[in-house]
Amino acid sequence: MNQSCIFCRIINKEIPSKFIAENEYCIVINDIAPRAPIHYLIIPKKHIANLHAAEPSDAQLLGQVLLMAQEVAQTLPEPKAFQLVFNNGQQAGQSVFHLHAHLISGKFFSGL
Repeated sequence: MNQSCIFCRIINKEIPSKFIAENEYCIVINDIAPRAPIHYLIIPKKHIANLHAAEPSDAQLLGQVLLMAQEVAQTLPEPKAFQLVFNNGQQAGQSVFHLHAHLISGKFFSGL
């Protein structure tokens, strides 16, 4: 855990947040600045700055993020209609440097 990371502090329950879902690998919360009617963040519990910083030993954890997306999507009005976005690096729009996926539904963004 990185004590200066807001996501690590949410995972440690130092900052209150309602978890949409949780397992031993990751949590799911609402994005505080949603860009669609449904905009969740899937955040691994292990602090990894971004996808570029992931190592081969993180393969299972990365797979768990995708499986969590699949699980959470089952609660959506259209369970097979969502986008999953990873921003990697500041130039790509990453603002919190803890790997996370945006699960977006209810609005289609072309060109992502």
